[in-house]
Amino acid sequence: MPGWNYAEIWETVASAIPDAPAQIQGDTRYTWREFDERANGVAHVLLEAGAQEQDKVAQYLYNCPAYMESMFASWKAGLVPVNTNYRYADDELVYLWDNADAVAVVFHGAFTETIERILERVPRVKTWLWVDDGSGPCPSWAMPYEDAAASHPAKVEAPWGRDGDHLYMLYTGGTTGMPKGVMWRQDDNIRNIIALGTNPRYGEDPVDYDVTRGLVQGPGIVSLPACPLMHGTGCMTQLIALSGGGCVVTLESRHLDIEELFDTAVRHGANTTAIVGDAFAKPMVRALDANPDRWDLSSLFVFTSSGVMFSEPTKQALLRHLPHAMIVDAFSSSEAVGMGQSVSASGVDPDTATFKLGEHTKVFTEDLRPVEPGSGEIGKVAVGGHQPIGYYKDPEKTAATFITVDGQRYSVPGDFATVEADGTITLLGRGSVCINTGGEKVFPEEVEEVLKLHDTVRDAVAVGVPDDKFGEAITAVVELAPEVDLDEPAIIDHVKGKLAHYKAPKRVLVIDTIGRAPNGKVDYKRLKQYAKDQLGITA
Repeated sequence: MPGWNYAEIWETVASAIPDAPAQIQGDTRYTWREFDERANGVAHVLLEAGAQEQDKVAQYLYNCPAYMESMFASWKAGLVPVNTNYRYADDELVYLWDNADAVAVVFHGAFTETIERILERVPRVKTWLWVDDGSGPCPSWAMPYEDAAASHPAKVEAPWGRDGDHLYMLYTGGTTGMPKGVMWRQDDNIRNIIALGTNPRYGEDPVDYDVTRGLVQGPGIVSLPACPLMHGTGCMTQLIALSGGGCVVTLESRHLDIEELFDTAVRHGANTTAIVGDAFAKPMVRALDANPDRWDLSSLFVFTSSGVMFSEPTKQALLRHLPHAMIVDAFSSSEAVGMGQSVSASGVDPDTATFKLGEHTKVFTEDLRPVEPGSGEIGKVAVGGHQPIGYYKDPEKTAATFITVDGQRYSVPGDFATVEADGTITLLGRGSVCINTGGEKVFPEEVEEVLKLHDTVRDAVAVGVPDDKFGEAITAVVELAPEVDLDEPAIIDHVKGKLAHYKAPKRVLVIDTIGRAPNGKVDYKRLKQYAKDQLGITA
C-alpha cells in the first residue's frame, strides 16, 4: 500500500540541499548529492546481480558511511537492509544470514577471514560488497564497494517501485534465544520515530513529500552516534537525523574512545549523540572530571540513550559538566518503540527507571486488565500505535509478543512495571532471566550450553551481577567434573571460541552442585545471590 518511504524522503532531501553535508568520517566527507548518487550505484549493482523485491541485504560493518549508504541503496531498490552484529562468531553469522534469507552482504575487509570460513555455508548470498578498511586486499569472491558506489549515479528504481509496505528489518538478540528479525513497515517506522523525533506531520495523512521539502530549508542537525549503528538505538537515531536533512558523523575508532568522541564533537559541532546508558556515560563523566576545561561541548545539546537502565546519578554527573544539555532516556526496544521516556536536565531529578508513558502505552495485568495508577499492581508494558508487523518467519513468537486488546494491537516485549499515581511507570525488569550487559542482551541458556561443552564442566548456569561498567557482568557458576580443578581462563576462552566475546563470562565460580529441580529447572535468583556473595557484591 502507499505510505512513507525512506528512499523517497532522502531523495527529496538530496534535491533540496544537495551541497549540504550528509556523512562524515575522519577526512572523508559526502554531500547529500554524493550520498544519493553513491546509493544509486550500490542499488544498481544489487539489482543487476538479480536481487528481487524485498530480498535482504546484510550490513556486516563497523560504524562508517557505507552503513547508512547501503541502507539507502537497499530502500531505493525495494530491498530490505538487515543489521548484523559484528561481534558474532561463525555459527551465529550463518544462523542470522540463513534465517534472514540474505542475498547480499556489505562487509568491512577486517571480516574477510571470518566470511571465508563460512562462505560455503551461506550459499544464498550471491553478492559480497567489500568495504576497504586497510586490512588487506579485496577477495576474489567480492566486489569493491567503492566500485559499486561509483557505478551508476543516476536515479535507480526497481520495476516494483517503492511503497510504505517495504521493510526495515532489525535483528534483536531479545530474551528468548536466537536472534529474531523484527519486521518494520517503513511507513510504520517513519510514523513512529520520525514523527516523534522531528515533526508530527510524518504521523499524519496524506503522504506528501512536499512536507519534506517544506521541512528541509537548509542543513539539519549534526548527529554523532557513540554506539554501533548495528543496534536499534544507534541506527534509528540516525534515521531521524537524516530525514531532517542532517549529517551523520561516525567515529574512526572501533572501540569506545571518549577523547575521540569529544574531539570529534568539537571539530564538527555535533548537536546530538546516541549512547547506551551508564556503560557510555560513566567514562564520559570520568573524562570530563579529569579535563573539565579541555572540550567546548556547547553545541552538544541532546544525549539519547535506550536499551539499558541508565542511572539518574550518572545522568546528573554528566549534566553538571553540560548544564545546557538534556538527556533523553527512551524506554523502547527493537519490537516496541515509544513505550515511554525520561528526560533529564540540569536541576531536574527524576528517579531512575521512572518513565512518562508514551501516547499509546498501557500496562496490562496477566488477564489483560489495564493497571490502575497507584494501585500497586504489577503488569506488562504494552505499546500500541505504529509498531512492527512481527518477527520474520516466526509466527509463534509474533503471536506471543503482538497481542490485540479491545480491537487495538499492542507490542508486549515482556517488561514488567507498576503505574504510579501520577501516571508514570516504574520498571521492574524483564520477566525472563535475560542478562543486559553494556546494552547487549544475552540469553543465559545459550552461554550455559557452551559452558557445558567444556571437558571439566558438568553443569553450569550464567547469571548477571551488578557492574559499574557494563550494568551487568556475565558470571558463570559451574559444577565441575570430579577430581578436576578450575581453570578459569580456559573456560572463558572456550566460550569466546564459540560465541561472540561479549557473551563470555567475566568470571567463573565453582559450586558443589547447581541444584536443579526434578524438571531440570534452576533457581536463578539463588545462584545469582551465590555469585554476588562469592564476589563480595552487596548491591
